[in-house]
Amino acid sequence: MASVGRDLLVGIDAGTSVIKAVAFDLAGRQIAVASVPNRYTTSADGAAFQSLDQTWADCAQTLRDLGAKVEGLARRTAAVAVTGQGDGTWLVGADNRPASDAWLWLDARAADTVLRLQGSAASRARFEATGTGLAACSQGAQIAHMAATTPDVLDRSEVALHCKDWLYLNLTGVRATDPSEASFTYGNFRTRRYDDSVIDALGLTARRGLLPEIVDGTELTHALSPEAAAATGLLAGTPVCLGFVDIVLTALGAGIHTAGAVGATCSIIGSTGMHMRAVQNSDVYLNDESTGYVIALPIPGMSAQVQSNMAATLNVDWVLNLACDLLAEFGTQLSQVDRVKRIDGWLQAGRPGAHLYHPYISDAGERGPFVNANARANFIGLTSESRFPDLLLAVVEGLGMAARDCYAAMGGAMPAELRLTGGATRSRAVRAVLGAVVGAPVRTSTREEAGAAGAAMMAAVALGVYPDMQACIADWVTPLLGPVETPDQDLVMTYSQAFPVYREARRALEPVWDAMARQARGRSHLDALGAVRQEVERRVVR
Repeated sequence: MASVGRDLLVGIDAGTSVIKAVAFDLAGRQIAVASVPNRYTTSADGAAFQSLDQTWADCAQTLRDLGAKVEGLARRTAAVAVTGQGDGTWLVGADNRPASDAWLWLDARAADTVLRLQGSAASRARFEATGTGLAACSQGAQIAHMAATTPDVLDRSEVALHCKDWLYLNLTGVRATDPSEASFTYGNFRTRRYDDSVIDALGLTARRGLLPEIVDGTELTHALSPEAAAATGLLAGTPVCLGFVDIVLTALGAGIHTAGAVGATCSIIGSTGMHMRAVQNSDVYLNDESTGYVIALPIPGMSAQVQSNMAATLNVDWVLNLACDLLAEFGTQLSQVDRVKRIDGWLQAGRPGAHLYHPYISDAGERGPFVNANARANFIGLTSESRFPDLLLAVVEGLGMAARDCYAAMGGAMPAELRLTGGATRSRAVRAVLGAVVGAPVRTSTREEAGAAGAAMMAAVALGVYPDMQACIADWVTPLLGPVETPDQDLVMTYSQAFPVYREARRALEPVWDAMARQARGRSHLDALGAVRQEVERRVVR
């Protein structure tokens, strides 16, 4: 049970865009939040990486900033819980120092290694154990790629962590990971342990020593170290909970599983699109394409069945930026606030179903419900009548089509209720389109920081504030679910007819994407040769 006078839980959520620290009271009410922008670097070869030291410094900064907002935060904190962005590879060497920059889930360098591993005889068995398709974002694929291309990096590494694990190491001095990332990367979702056959299928048996111990944060915490206390302003000895990966904790906080909700699902519409349903492990559906994730929930015997789009609101940002760039050419500036205010009006002015849009705007291609690093976004059906509101509406419809495509790949019926979270879902018009495309009523949670709340919920169970997660959900989640928003049935019919065409078109485009990728590689090769030739000529002239 929480110590007397310790009436707050602090949840840390280290996302791709922002690192946040959020204070909650023991009943789940949000007290205050502090945040720092996350920083990472991308390059033309598909790399996406960030500094481990900078990430820890930013995390510590958010905790100090939270302490400045909440009087007596240090003495009132019953526990700290940490979650963060999933996948990726955070290598740590001697003295718990970084062995390299972190490879993020956005990193595409392992794409060719994924193709090689998928062609192996053990590939399907690996999928049936983990429930998770292999993609370039996966730590297993990334380490396999490093083993083939830069083994020296692995040679100087002692442990392979994920983002939240790195922060937990800095908070407690303990090298560990959680059951969710351990099982969907290297293990079996049924046992929540490592599986030697999976590790062998990845070709990583010789590197098994890099895998840390698995800690369930609902059952075991470690003490905040004196060094971390000095860096964060919290008290040494404060219990620290290692949360599950942010995907499922955000879904937990947003209502993926509540008592009596049959057929409810949760979609996170953020930079990426995450589409999830909570199922008993015995009910998990493993599709023939070997795609998706099965990620353990912090509820015994239950997992989130997940399909994930590489890009969601990134598509909306792209089309809005395109319009704003054009307006700027004529001397008109449209602020971010102005854009948000205009979205609903533009969407209502668009013609439903007039165009198809595949929202594969990410440079890393797509990972759900199919894996193709060459996949790219496109419009289909443009005519001389097409206007900007039509295009914006088509982009949002594309997000809905991608979500429906993902839910279809999970097997079984489509969602009976779609619970939404993420920045884009603040727009009523966006919610209406998504609900109509998926064909389900929509509910949103008023919970502002669902990921940090999910982590704090784990700490509440670990401390005995609640006897189990179901009891915690009843207080922290269910009361915050908003009213049901029923989709327009005419739109449901329009989009139901358009969906098979959307899916047929994306299948037909795969050879086109692959051909374009080959052309791009050819151009890059010619550009490189041209650069060498120019340098040679320059030196000759000198």
